[in-house]
Amino acid sequence: MSGLLERLRETTGFIQSQYNTRPKVGIVLGSGLGNFINEISVEKEIRYHDIPHFPVSTVEGHTGKLIFGKAGGVDIVAMAGRFHFYEGYSAEEVAFPIRVMKFLGIGTLLISNAAGGVNSGFKVGDLMLITDHISFFVPNPLLGKNVAELGARFPDMSEPYKKHLIAKAKEIADILGIPLQEGVYCGVTGPTFETRSEYKLIQKLGGDAVGMSTVQEVIAAAHMGLPVFAISVITDIGVREEENIITHEEVLQAAKDSEPKLSAIFIEMVKALC
Repeated sequence: MSGLLERLRETTGFIQSQYNTRPKVGIVLGSGLGNFINEISVEKEIRYHDIPHFPVSTVEGHTGKLIFGKAGGVDIVAMAGRFHFYEGYSAEEVAFPIRVMKFLGIGTLLISNAAGGVNSGFKVGDLMLITDHISFFVPNPLLGKNVAELGARFPDMSEPYKKHLIAKAKEIADILGIPLQEGVYCGVTGPTFETRSEYKLIQKLGGDAVGMSTVQEVIAAAHMGLPVFAISVITDIGVREEENIITHEEVLQAAKDSEPKLSAIFIEMVKALC
């Protein structure tokens, strides 16, 4: 048995010993978006540092616990806080919780993040449906020997964000009266925010938003055949003429301001999935 597979089974076994209801949907809450847990009828919380082989969140805005319960009447598991490559974790460690949620039984993964706007048509507070991503700037979590029990050596990435989930989100947003943007998310390592020239490069490469998370999680999900829907909250605009000093505090505040809209979409998405 591979080391990764053994760790996954040990972690899953521990969690199931604490809470044995099978979740149908997994949710990853990004920076400043943790208040979505108020929409969950919480049945069990497990702190990351109590879970075998689990990393621990070190970033402000990330609570650091797995939350089990119901959202919209559906059994879910939510990550209140995620892990990033810039914290010193390997790409495999960043993706580890996604694999655990798959082992726990989820059939769909919903991801949120805070991102910098690169598309000149975006403004702070916009919600962007992620239709594709660029992951060349971060290490791939599948590097190394492939674990065949998890997925193929060369997984297809032609549709990492499922079109039917994107279509459903559009329907929901239209009913709720919430405007949505669409675009390509570019993943970078961080922890520095991008320079003006880096923003311009990402724009020329086809990126509409840029952030320090998500792509490694989505690659691991695709490897396991786990359908993904993801949405970015645009918390700052990188390509603009005036001085644009960006702080983490401003990012968190912008995410908090947009959270009610994102929460409403996520709740209806969960309902529609089951």
